[in-house]
Amino acid sequence: MVNDIQSASQLDHRADPQRKAGVLGNCPDPRDLLAMSPKLDLDVLDRLHNCSILSAAQFDLPLMQELSKLAACLQLRKFPAGHALDDKIMAAAFFEPSTRTRLSFESAMLHVGGKTMSVADAKTTGVAKGESMRDIGQMFNSYADIVVVRHTQQQALQQLTEYMRVPLINGGNGSDEHPTQALADWYALMKWRPELAFGTLPEQFRLTIGIIGTPGNMRTVKSFLTLALLFHRNINHITIFSEMADPLGTELRALTNASPITIDFSRNLKQSLEYLDVIYMNAIAFLGDGYRFFGDEFSLSSQSQLKTDTVILHPLARGDELGTCLDDTDHNLYFNQADGAVWLRQALLLAIFGRVRNIVPRELIK
Repeated sequence: MVNDIQSASQLDHRADPQRKAGVLGNCPDPRDLLAMSPKLDLDVLDRLHNCSILSAAQFDLPLMQELSKLAACLQLRKFPAGHALDDKIMAAAFFEPSTRTRLSFESAMLHVGGKTMSVADAKTTGVAKGESMRDIGQMFNSYADIVVVRHTQQQALQQLTEYMRVPLINGGNGSDEHPTQALADWYALMKWRPELAFGTLPEQFRLTIGIIGTPGNMRTVKSFLTLALLFHRNINHITIFSEMADPLGTELRALTNASPITIDFSRNLKQSLEYLDVIYMNAIAFLGDGYRFFGDEFSLSSQSQLKTDTVILHPLARGDELGTCLDDTDHNLYFNQADGAVWLRQALLLAIFGRVRNIVPRELIK
C-alpha cells in the first residue's frame, strides 16, 4: 500500500482496456486501482454476507476499498464469475421509475449467473389494490433470494423489512438515500485517483469537491456526501452549491460537524470553478408527491471555466444543468460512473451471497 504520494498528477492514468470505440468521456483504467493494493481481503468482504444494504452509513473505508477492488477484478475479468449465482433469484421491485439502477442491477445479476424478475410499475402490483408493504415483504421471502427496492416513500423500506428474511438492497427511497449509487460514484473516483483510498496525499494535492444539490432532500447527494467523509485524509474542502438556506438537515449536519473536512455553502458556482477538482451534480429531488427540479443557476457547459483536470459526476438522468457538449471531453466521468455501476453491483451481490471465496483464485487473496 502506498503511504505517501508526491502528486496525484504524477500517476499514469491509462485508458480503460475495456473501452470500446465510440465511448465518450474519461475512462480510467481499473488496473491502476489494483496496482495500489492488488490482493483482496476476503475477511473484510465477509462482513457483507447476508446483509441488507439500506444506507451509505453502513460502509467504512476498508469495505469501500475491498468492494471496489473486487469490482475492478470483475471488470478486468481476472477470474470467471459467470456461474457464481446460478442458484439465486433477484427481485427488482421498482415502485418508482428507473432506468439505470434497475437495468444495472439486472445486468449485474445476469453477469454472475443469477436470474431476475422485475416490477417496473407500482400500478401492476398489489399496492394498487391497497396491499401493505409489510405483506409484500412477506411474499418476497417465498419468491426471491434477494430484493432490490426503489420506492417514493422513505418509510417503505422499514415496512418491508418487518417481515422479510432475505437481504434487501435500497435502490433509492424517496428523498432519503441511494447507497449503491454512491458506491458506484466512488468506484469511478477511485479508478480515476486510486490514491484517494490507498494513500495519503500531501495537503497541496488533496481534493476540493463541489456538490451541486441539496443533500438533505436529494438521496444521491446525501449518500455521496456520506461516503465522501470516509476519505477525509485526501479531501481538503467540500463546497455545497444549493438554493436552500439549510441544504444539510439535522442528520447530515451532525456527520459533517464531526468530520475534519472543511465544508461550506455557496450559491456562486462560477466563482469556484477554478478551484474544484471534482464536481458532483444532481438537479432532481423527489419531494413527497412528485419530482422537483433545482439548480437552474448551477449549470455546466463547454463555456464553463473548468480546470483542465476537473471531472464531473452526475447520477443521471440529466436536464439542462449538464450540457451534452461536455460528453466528449475528459471532464466527463459520468458515463464511466454509470458503466462501473454494473461491476460494483456484481461485487456487492457476490459479497452478500458469500460467493467471493468460491471464485477468487488463491494468488489474489491477501
